[in-house]
Amino acid sequence: MAENIDRKLPVGIQSFEEIRKRGYIYVDKTDIIWNLANRGKKYNYLSRPRRFGKSLLVDTLQAYFEGRKELFEGLKIMDMEKDWVKYPVVRLDMSRAGAEPQTLRAYLETTFDLLEKEYGITSKPTAQLADRFNAIITTACEQSGQQVAVLIDEYDSPLQHSWKTPYHEACRDIYREVFAILKADDKYEKFVFITGITKFTQISLFSVLNNLSNISFEPEYAAICGITKDEVIENFKPEIEKLGAYEDWDFDESVAQLKAYYDGYHFSRKNMVDVFNPFSLINALADSDLKNYWASSGATSLLPKFVDDMEIKLGDFDPCTMLRQTIETSDVTGGGPELFLYQSGYLTIKDYQMGIYILGFPNYEVRQALYETVLPALTLRKNGDIQSVQSSLMLALQLGKLADAKKHLKALIADVPYSNKKLASMDMEERYRLILSTIFNAIGCRVEVEHMLSTGRIDMVVEVTNYIYVLELKLSNNGGLAAAEKQIQAKQYTEPFKADRRKVIALAVELDDKGKGLVDWKEVEG
Repeated sequence: MAENIDRKLPVGIQSFEEIRKRGYIYVDKTDIIWNLANRGKKYNYLSRPRRFGKSLLVDTLQAYFEGRKELFEGLKIMDMEKDWVKYPVVRLDMSRAGAEPQTLRAYLETTFDLLEKEYGITSKPTAQLADRFNAIITTACEQSGQQVAVLIDEYDSPLQHSWKTPYHEACRDIYREVFAILKADDKYEKFVFITGITKFTQISLFSVLNNLSNISFEPEYAAICGITKDEVIENFKPEIEKLGAYEDWDFDESVAQLKAYYDGYHFSRKNMVDVFNPFSLINALADSDLKNYWASSGATSLLPKFVDDMEIKLGDFDPCTMLRQTIETSDVTGGGPELFLYQSGYLTIKDYQMGIYILGFPNYEVRQALYETVLPALTLRKNGDIQSVQSSLMLALQLGKLADAKKHLKALIADVPYSNKKLASMDMEERYRLILSTIFNAIGCRVEVEHMLSTGRIDMVVEVTNYIYVLELKLSNNGGLAAAEKQIQAKQYTEPFKADRRKVIALAVELDDKGKGLVDWKEVEG
């Protein structure tokens, strides 16, 4: 096992100063950051999913504009920056502003109070927020003799959380009032940088700051947040080796597994470099364990606001297509569920052809988190009621205990196809395929529905650590077990998988044609 002494991974740390002063591993992005600050545009918006390092990026920009050269020693930026001018910085973190106009206004008032004290500004009790913001920017510039860097992190947080509530319009009005100043104060500003997840084009910064450049799709910034494969190998070799030692993987297999779980994001059609979710990757390397960290990040809480009937539509999103115009410029509230899923990190760019983006799930972690989220709604059970059955099913599949797995699966799908009215438009076999694939995805299996072979089409392939399960589904009134077994054998469904080190188990599965669930399954000799 590789030694991992005195190596500190920045799990959840968003402070550039803390990372640098306390010796945490830092993936050096400072060359990209310097180019953004000096060769890019003046007004910039960057959209990236939750937990993708946006706040660390903002913090690094703040340290740079404050001229804190000592924090950057040994980094790429030292070969690029010669002057290290200190600029005044005004920074807002809108994730702290709540979801109601009262909390939004209170956050801005408190932040402006602190900035006014810093610059010796006495505002009138009747002063509007916009006037106070204007005074802060102009005074900071006049006192320092340098233009101001304005950094706004998670700008859309109050708008996301107030969307489809009575408070949204009032929040929107505050945004229009306050942030119009950014355009008016152009001559006082050196650099304006805004981050967010979702894009509210008509009701926030975008409506009042029409010179704001969306750099989210620019190729030079594709990897400004997140970590590329090359950066993973360069910076985390001891941690990768430690993971491999625990799991009995060689180095290349460890990297491949990390990629399958946490990689796969693309943010530019002109630069399709693979990008890892940094939060999940760092946690996995720190724990030496491949787990689902996305589910615990709070990323799924907004799904019901933007996607209706997610449980039955999930299969429509991987893959799906979007017009370039829609994905790059549209408002999240009017761009359809695909746009929200892309902006929030559930979908990513898989390809681009003739003005059309092809989107799909980036990795196993996100896929599992999504399916786990929708499973209670699909099975018509509370989440707490199925957790134990889910875990027992996964354990049985991992150990190859078919009788136990059948019992747990029966419990999960009993009467669901018949009783779930949202499934009524599907034929019965289609309903079962949806439910079964959702269950298997939700518990962490790797699932492929309708796997194509030269000899035919396998209904479902389910992969776990030590086993590959090949499932052929038949309704009771369509031949049941006997027909499924015959098809598996006649079309040699297990042959393509026999080179795999894992054991292959073919299962003929009979499902009740009236919607009463799993009747039986039988292992079929290949």
